[in-house]
Amino acid sequence: MNDSNQTQVTGENGRYSRQVRFTPFGAGGQAGLARANVLIVGTGALGTGIAETLARCGVGRLILADRDYVEWSNLQRQQLYTEEDARLRTPKAEAAKVRLQQINSEIQIEAHVMDVRAEELESLLSRVDLIMDGTDNFDTRLIINDMAQKHGIPWIYGACVGSYGVTYTILPGETPCLNCLLGTVPLGGDTCDTAGILPQAAQLVTANATAEALKLLGGRREQLRGRLLSFDVWRNEHQEIGVTAAKKADCPSCGSHAVYPYLTAANTERSDVLCGRDTVQIRPAQRRELNLQETAARLAKLGTGKVDSNPYLVSFTEEPYRLVIFADGRALIHGTSDIAAARSVYHRYFG
Repeated sequence: MNDSNQTQVTGENGRYSRQVRFTPFGAGGQAGLARANVLIVGTGALGTGIAETLARCGVGRLILADRDYVEWSNLQRQQLYTEEDARLRTPKAEAAKVRLQQINSEIQIEAHVMDVRAEELESLLSRVDLIMDGTDNFDTRLIINDMAQKHGIPWIYGACVGSYGVTYTILPGETPCLNCLLGTVPLGGDTCDTAGILPQAAQLVTANATAEALKLLGGRREQLRGRLLSFDVWRNEHQEIGVTAAKKADCPSCGSHAVYPYLTAANTERSDVLCGRDTVQIRPAQRRELNLQETAARLAKLGTGKVDSNPYLVSFTEEPYRLVIFADGRALIHGTSDIAAARSVYHRYFG
């Protein structure tokens, strides 16, 4: 960086001057942020908010990974995207990269259009200091959790739906991991497509998650919240839960004899293309017990497609796809042989 650019960044009225003037963070925190490498998995509402905040704050390197493309319904809350992105169905990771480079041309930004599973995630972790959760399903989050534990990389869990949001900072070897918290963290089946979402819920998760990120990357770990934060912006509710006691010595993901179960094929969602049928079958990692009557009613309430049901399954047709869901959570996605597209459809309605 030449002297002119250095002044623009660190001078009295430089790009990051207001951050540096915040004494608890200061020049030392800014220097730590500039050296940091952050992976953001998912660039939807949370991922775009997190990416923009960290880019504006001056993180050294951002790695973005997302399997999806921009749709019109995204524009209500996914703040990096434009109508042109929706018209062109631009892959989210690429559209986000273009916008972020316009916001801050001095940081390094990588975009990966991919369905992030264990193998893909492993390939992205070179020099990564922190993983940020911008995903829309627990299957991917549990893979992130196990990979973070395996490599000793902190990660920040975040989720929102409706008016509700939750976030927690996970430090391998110190805090409970997500697998430890499975009995504590709400695992409801609602998604943004079925229950809607207020952008303010996503913004609050983003604000709290990125504040934790600045503390971690700026070398201010003593300021981390250390508690699970949840809130409901519509009901005016706010709760912080101490979860230290939830850490399990025998946890298969972070315990003394960790085996990282969600990095094995047997414990992850399985997707298979059915030969000659333009159909993908998806089997969740853990057997689910769906109430088919409630599932049919929930999908019918959307008013976006045709719903049929019998005692054994629910069929939901929303062109160009037809989704058939069984009571154990298994689903057939008709109308595609693209596994990533099928998984995106599945998680859109079943989290």
